Amino acid sequence: MPIVLFVSVFLIAACGLVYELIAGTLASYLLGDSIFQFSTVIGCYLFAMGIGSGMSRFIARGLVARFIAVELMVGLLGGFSSSIMFLAFAYTQAFRLALYALVIGIGALVGLEIPLLMRILRDRFNFKDVVAHVLTFDYLGALGASLLFPVWLVPKMGLVRAALAFGIVNAAVALWSTFIFKDQIGHTGGLRASCAVVLAMLGAGTVFADRISSAADNSLYSDEVIFSRATPYQRIVLTRWKDDVRLFLSGHLQFSSRDEYRYHEALVHPGLSAVPGARRVLVLGGGDGLAVRELLRYPNLESITLVDLDPEMTHLFSTHPYLKQLNGGSLLSPKVHVINADAFVWLGDHSDYYDFIVVDFPDPTNYSLGKLYTTAFYRLMGRHLTHNGLAVIQSTSPLFARQSYWCIAETLKQAGLRAYPYHVYVPSFGEWGYMIASAEERGVYAPPESLPPGLRFLTVAGLRELFDFPTDMRPVQAEANRLNDQVLVRYYDRDWADIAR
Repeated sequence: MPIVLFVSVFLIAACGLVYELIAGTLASYLLGDSIFQFSTVIGCYLFAMGIGSGMSRFIARGLVARFIAVELMVGLLGGFSSSIMFLAFAYTQAFRLALYALVIGIGALVGLEIPLLMRILRDRFNFKDVVAHVLTFDYLGALGASLLFPVWLVPKMGLVRAALAFGIVNAAVALWSTFIFKDQIGHTGGLRASCAVVLAMLGAGTVFADRISSAADNSLYSDEVIFSRATPYQRIVLTRWKDDVRLFLSGHLQFSSRDEYRYHEALVHPGLSAVPGARRVLVLGGGDGLAVRELLRYPNLESITLVDLDPEMTHLFSTHPYLKQLNGGSLLSPKVHVINADAFVWLGDHSDYYDFIVVDFPDPTNYSLGKLYTTAFYRLMGRHLTHNGLAVIQSTSPLFARQSYWCIAETLKQAGLRAYPYHVYVPSFGEWGYMIASAEERGVYAPPESLPPGLRFLTVAGLRELFDFPTDMRPVQAEANRLNDQVLVRYYDRDWADIAR
């Protein structure tokens, strides 16, 4: 009997933490700025737990029945939490209201659980043993959930089905509590019927989880969603309209198949064609293999190392028939070595040198991405360049995110690198910007006099125009982006908020 009770504590603690992690993850996916979202979600959740714990003192009778009722309410609210949030984001303007209402509601109910259970158990066991064992299993449950969430729940189940599965766990705890504490309840028929109803609702939700996700995705994107998956790092969505396939990462457009060649030709060739005799190339980000496709136009390259955080990205673009056709099967080339790792950590752990480095990360929409645009990161990157090597960095829009763009230029300079800004028009994005970077001791960069054959957009004659900025895109004052003060994320939010207005 005691072990069953403490397993219950373990499970309800795991459920509570999973609901909290789901809320923080969804808020980060959909709203960006992961530090702000997780900080506010955790703060509100703990505050609500405190309120729930305080409210428990007002429950004087029928403790077991109240505990079972709380478990059922947590199971329902937590189980359907991700579904509610996805649908609120897709169909209403009240996502933040739904998010924090759910966080506070679930948190308050979770705060009721442990005080009620401890009061139920104090008549069966020595109180100091109750406190010690309940809190031990509570913390163990939280640890188990925190490990299970990124390793298995998100990549294997997805956020909708994971929440529903743990809702079922809460309802199951409620059901077996009607057997464990039957001598303290009296009539159990009504409670067990309620458990059965809640389990049936959550089970039905699990069956229709994919439809819920699809309904939310289809309302969020104007075109047909042909692939959608949540990974521990981002939400990957592919849409299609006629012959146009688009990739979105956590809601942000990464490319359109109709014009991505403009972006990727401009990303690779102005820099690499200016490094004669290049043999070794490093790509940071770029898990779609499109930049690698352009690199493979250079037959003299001997090796291309691609470091991308998300294995789901590189797997998808290595195996999906259409995406393999789009990137020319580049990720399967014998010259290409794919590594799934954090680029920041990987750079610090390796000492190899490269003739050319491509930095193709998503825009700095949050602090996790912003660290990849800091002076610390660029110094690390610079240590991997050969004496005559060059790097290129995608740098958001100099028109729509003007201060953000010139912040990246200033950051490169403060990192001890020379920066050569340039821009190109990509219809899906508008004006888009890049930086070529070199070590200070290298000679001054000049646009190349030749390009590889078969390009659809770039020409030698047009290269110099890319480095000329009209008045509305010329430099503005901006601070460097540093690891301890990521001004770039704030610039980026402000720049795009101004456009939205």
